[in-house]
Amino acid sequence: MQYSIRYFTAALLLFIGLNAGAQTTADMAFETLECDFGKIREDAGPANFNFNFRNNGKVPLVVSTVNASCGCTTPEWSKEPILPGKSGFIKVSYNPLNRPGSFNKTITVMANIPNGAIVLKIAGEVVPKTLSVAEQYPVDLGKLRMLNNNLSFVRIKNNEMKTDSVKFINTSGSKVAIGIKGIPAFIVAKAVPAVVEPNATGYVVVTFDGAKIPELGFQMTRIYLTYNGEENYNFGVNITATIEEDFSKLSQAEIKNAPIIDFNERVYDFGEIKEGKKVEYTFKILNKGKSDLQIRSVKASCGCTAANPASNVIKPGTDTDLKVIFDSAGKLGLQNKTITVISNDPNSATTILRISGNVTKVQ
Repeated sequence: MQYSIRYFTAALLLFIGLNAGAQTTADMAFETLECDFGKIREDAGPANFNFNFRNNGKVPLVVSTVNASCGCTTPEWSKEPILPGKSGFIKVSYNPLNRPGSFNKTITVMANIPNGAIVLKIAGEVVPKTLSVAEQYPVDLGKLRMLNNNLSFVRIKNNEMKTDSVKFINTSGSKVAIGIKGIPAFIVAKAVPAVVEPNATGYVVVTFDGAKIPELGFQMTRIYLTYNGEENYNFGVNITATIEEDFSKLSQAEIKNAPIIDFNERVYDFGEIKEGKKVEYTFKILNKGKSDLQIRSVKASCGCTAANPASNVIKPGTDTDLKVIFDSAGKLGLQNKTITVISNDPNSATTILRISGNVTKVQ
């Protein structure tokens, strides 16, 4: 009899334990797991949707965290425990500003549910807002507005010509005859049309001739617009390009026997520098190739840095010094400068050397 009572008691405790374990999680039942906003306007403000759910479990439901897949989506949720049979919400807000086009985002809900998490999804298409003239052409150049006033040709061979353009609109309310001043010999520039009607658009068309510029490497120039013959040097277009030597016509034998440039170091840190002090370091330029290495150009990134090679022609198997002097006058804090070395090595015509240091005040 005592054995039967002990057996019954053990079975009862096991049943209670299993039943209690089965009730440690809630049951989070959503009305829907997805929301398609359809088309929403970019300038209409955030789009909102409530994912409503019910706790179908037997213990209170606690939402611990809700994480969106991007910062454009902001979630809010029921923070208090949701009792069995009661309902709660996950409110999702999507901000379409500056996000034209289709979108698909996820929201991960963490709670005391069997799998620990539920993933919600939102989707839609943001219809771009209508831009004002000032937004479409953000650069104000007096009578004209431009998309931008920087024209980059990136890389141009020293026997190559490239043409590009930048668009403008006449916002002056009257006809404008456009001229261009300050054009260097290696650039041809014109306004098309030369006379632009009110509210009409046109282009400043620029052709860059790499064969007419004497130096290799990075080049920057600025041309100026005139309106009805009046000059204003504030109304300019910046033009940049990196001129590279054309090695495409070299034979296989010439490439095999070409010079090979190398350096003892490509980065040097001066450490702490007292303001006003000049510091220097000498890089070694080595020729590991089979023909003469010619240094075409050496340029520092600012006037505070001077760099001059001891020789511009380096025989195979030899080296030369490249002394770099940094003048810290007027400089404070961390400094990072570059020296661009251009050579006739067809596989590495441009090399960037770097110097750095921390300029501190003299106590």
